[in-house]
Amino acid sequence: MALKKKPVTGMKDMLPKEMEIRDYVIALIKETYKSFGFSSIETPCVEHIENLCSKQGGDNEKLIFKILKRGEKLKLESAKDEGDLVDGGLRYDLTVPLSRYYSDNANVLPSPFKALQMGNVWRADRPQRGRFRQFMQCDIDILGEPSNLAEIELVLATTTLLGKLDFHDFTIRINDRRILKAMAAYSGFAEGDYENVFIILDKMDKIGLDGVRKELEECGHEKEKVEKYLRLFETISNDVEGVRECKEELDGYLAPETADSLEMIITSVESAKEADFKMCFDPTLVRGMSYYTGTIFEISMDEFGGSVGGGGRYDEMIGRFTGQNTPAVGFSIGFERIVMLLLERGYQIPTSKAKKAYLLDKSLSKERVLGVLEQAKADRAAGMQVMMVNMKKNKKFQKEQLAQMGYEEFVEVYE
Repeated sequence: MALKKKPVTGMKDMLPKEMEIRDYVIALIKETYKSFGFSSIETPCVEHIENLCSKQGGDNEKLIFKILKRGEKLKLESAKDEGDLVDGGLRYDLTVPLSRYYSDNANVLPSPFKALQMGNVWRADRPQRGRFRQFMQCDIDILGEPSNLAEIELVLATTTLLGKLDFHDFTIRINDRRILKAMAAYSGFAEGDYENVFIILDKMDKIGLDGVRKELEECGHEKEKVEKYLRLFETISNDVEGVRECKEELDGYLAPETADSLEMIITSVESAKEADFKMCFDPTLVRGMSYYTGTIFEISMDEFGGSVGGGGRYDEMIGRFTGQNTPAVGFSIGFERIVMLLLERGYQIPTSKAKKAYLLDKSLSKERVLGVLEQAKADRAAGMQVMMVNMKKNKKFQKEQLAQMGYEEFVEVYE
């Protein structure tokens, strides 16, 4: 059987140019987030299957790469269901592993704990532009901080990073799951119908108001409730004034402090931001993960045509491990999509070192080679990136290839 040289579907090989940008972005992420007080951590890529299938990951739980038991534990003959065969899986995000990590190590971690985590995750998804089955995620989370200071810091840190990568005019869409629930209750929907209503509402940007109306009615929801619900989205504005309108209109259904907190997040970020972007109150923002309990946010970029990051507050997830709820909120950037956009615009790393190539004639004596090695050593000490290669017959083509790799200075060395 012939070996296959193409990577597995949904995975990809990284060529040197992409790796150069990836390495730069990773370094910039760590530098920027650490300047905001975040500490790097790492968790295993394999998680207990019980943790991954705890009904907190939404549709991602349908996309798990599951791992068979090993050795004597794998008993194919007596297995009756999947639980007899599987005990682990590749993580589909970094939030579930972080919650387990914090639950296990909280006694030796500061409070609040500001975590920076980067690593590959896996989802058996349908590959498309900017979406793979293996991809890097980059999360910052603040655990143990109940106030909205956590949300403010997360948004400021993330947007500062994007500004350093020359992303401008993007939008941070923000909402609160409690506002979503208050709007549904105000309109007369039963609590058991909320998730179904939110799933349809989440399609607003794709199917529009009329499409949402049609789907809600097709699901059996009464026309009077649907019309009352959709009128809210027609009248509420996408700014701080819209938050105030929610506070007034949803009186009796929404705690006033929820709206006040959201207003403070928006105004504080607008006042202290270092990058050029907009804060937008979006009452149609849902976020698919069922573990979100409060504030939710997403990064929208016209350049990509969709979301390139998001997050929110998940105050009840750690309690699933410990029995005691812990305030928690996180923000994740779409690392792969960010890198893809940088590659598409021909991004040049601003801090890259000067590159110099020595092309050595094959007839050089040992002494001459040693002399070039000493010179290359001095060049590196001066901050240059230096390559030594044997000269090829077609020097012109060789230099063109090196130029594509960023080499600007060429030294031909003869005896």
